[in-house]
Amino acid sequence: MTPAARISAAIEVLDQVLAGQPAEQALLRWSRSSRFAGSGDRAAVRDLVFEALRCRDSHAALGGALTGRGLMIGGLRAAGQDPAQLFTGEGHSPAALRPEEQAGEEQADTAEGILDIPAWIRPLWDASLGPDAEAVARQMRHRAPVWLRVNPLKADVAGPIQALADDGIAAEPDPRGPTALRVTANERRLSQSRAYAEGLVELQDLSPQLACAALPVAPGARVLDYCAGGGGKSLAVAGRAPGLILSAHDADPARMRDLPQRAERAGARVQLATHPKGRFDLVIADVPCSGSGTWRRTPDSKWRLTQGALDDLVALQARILRDVAPLVGPGGHLAYMTCSLLDPENGGRVDRFLAENPAFREVSRHRWTPLDASDGFFLSLMARG
Repeated sequence: MTPAARISAAIEVLDQVLAGQPAEQALLRWSRSSRFAGSGDRAAVRDLVFEALRCRDSHAALGGALTGRGLMIGGLRAAGQDPAQLFTGEGHSPAALRPEEQAGEEQADTAEGILDIPAWIRPLWDASLGPDAEAVARQMRHRAPVWLRVNPLKADVAGPIQALADDGIAAEPDPRGPTALRVTANERRLSQSRAYAEGLVELQDLSPQLACAALPVAPGARVLDYCAGGGGKSLAVAGRAPGLILSAHDADPARMRDLPQRAERAGARVQLATHPKGRFDLVIADVPCSGSGTWRRTPDSKWRLTQGALDDLVALQARILRDVAPLVGPGGHLAYMTCSLLDPENGGRVDRFLAENPAFREVSRHRWTPLDASDGFFLSLMARG
């Protein structure tokens, strides 16, 4: 596909997303109906779509309309390219620019002040992030880096770097995390690499890596990953101390269907727990949330979030905390985590829990953002007396 044909495809996908279809679903539908598109074409169209969604409102301002076509015109202008060179109407390229789509200085001035945060969220965003609000919003407009976590059960940092390099993947260590590798080239080859297949590395963003590294674990401790999903947190703590007794639970057990295979590949022992019982030394509750800290990776979700959905999530978070509190043994710890940057899901939620549960006290609280780590992430570590 030519660059202009890829833009035409991105316009088609974006129009479906703007009509309410999730981006992944719209991309899959386009891919299935476009057998002529190679893997490079699919990756390029995906990049165009996600970039447009990260910068939806500012690109719409530059392009003159909140449509797939307007977003692509605006995106080219934001990148310093002349849309007229690709919007020619020839072959599979988009139709030539209309007079009303010609750029004016007022469009650039308007776009400059847009941070691409939904208008109803902006006051909450500003209140939650304070003086960092604008800087974090601007970072959220850029593609997120790809991070790997070295599995200490199988390797030190040097081995996986060389194994990745053998497969043409470049990665470098990061001083903020002892197991963190940032991928700098050819990240799309990861799933086929030897380092991944042999369990030397796992995909995990830097911020949750830092959160897991801050958890108190001791040899032989009983640890429950309560909202386990794919089990990333379980695997992250598995190599931190010998003899950990790890259990993973999720309200939807289907989310854990790949965990046994992942654990075997990593050389970790994780027991699936449908109904956790007894007391644990550490309970990890990485609860469902708005995902506002990961909007660089799932940019369409920020435009689909509503106040009602956020209220429902906050209520669910409260229920989960009530459910897990009795599972924390005396002297044990509860790690409350979200990938959100919004205070009602983070500090506000924890403050209410502590007010209602005097047996717990907060040991530490940390929020990571793209300014000091990678994804937005929150951790409150609480201890039970």
